[in-house]
Amino acid sequence: MTNHTGQSDFILVGLFSQSKHPVLLGVVIFVVFLMALSGNALLILLIHSDTHLHTPMYFFISQLSLMDMMYISVTVPKMLMDQVLGSHKISAAGCGMQIFLYATLVGSEFFLLATMSYDRYVAICRPLRYPVLMNHRVCLLLASVCWLLGSVDGFMLTPITMTFPFCRSREIHHFFCEVPAVTKLSCSDTSLCETLMYLCCVLMLVIPVTVISSSYSSILLTVHRMNSAEGRKKALATCSSHMTVVTLFYGAAVYTYMLPASFHTPEKDMVLSVFYTILTPLLNPLIYSLRNKNVTKALKKMLGVRNHFQ
Repeated sequence: MTNHTGQSDFILVGLFSQSKHPVLLGVVIFVVFLMALSGNALLILLIHSDTHLHTPMYFFISQLSLMDMMYISVTVPKMLMDQVLGSHKISAAGCGMQIFLYATLVGSEFFLLATMSYDRYVAICRPLRYPVLMNHRVCLLLASVCWLLGSVDGFMLTPITMTFPFCRSREIHHFFCEVPAVTKLSCSDTSLCETLMYLCCVLMLVIPVTVISSSYSSILLTVHRMNSAEGRKKALATCSSHMTVVTLFYGAAVYTYMLPASFHTPEKDMVLSVFYTILTPLLNPLIYSLRNKNVTKALKKMLGVRNHFQ
């Protein structure tokens, strides 16, 4: 019997075909995957268990960590299993599911980062009204809206992408099913899909970026007017971690979804995708924990309790 790919299956060319040392690359990615999962899970555990971290800011950070855990789990396990088993096939249904989950999580994270900047704006610029404007019910509502808007992105892009006729090679030059990589395989006119994807991404980027820009402009003005040098330092330290994450995430998204096709090559796209699908979920908990005294204090407290019982 000869191996053959079903008509509805795709082939993920992946990262390993481009590497001179696929085994070493696989080990590195597996270690990064475990570190990202454990780092984000630890951050969620700390926020849940320490009452000092039961504030809106840390609630949204825990939501970001949850998204990052799901985000990296959509792509990496499949890629590593394919390399171990030597099979790089993915069914049309599996490909569609990857597109939906990936688009949903990316869109949700866009809006969550905007929500986090609004939270910082209220905390610094409207401190007296903060307990009312950002009460627990409001936080739950804002987080739910972020997930809902992200799923709208997934529900829009997935059926449009997967209903195209694919009569060219079914080799996807990527390590997962991403909309731009899949649409390249279609033999029909994809300009409408590309225009819709561009407009969708503009909305998914412009609305959050507007919220973030407005929030931080107001924050900077408020910080500038502060008389206390300690207050200014504390306010800027609170915002710097968030701005680092925003810059990493949005910069990669603008390149992937908004720059013309002439800027893209499969190799560049894969390298950038590795950065924001594998490395960003690893970096986010490090950024929020290493630069946050409350989180490091909660971690020391947890380790201290364990050491005491041991």
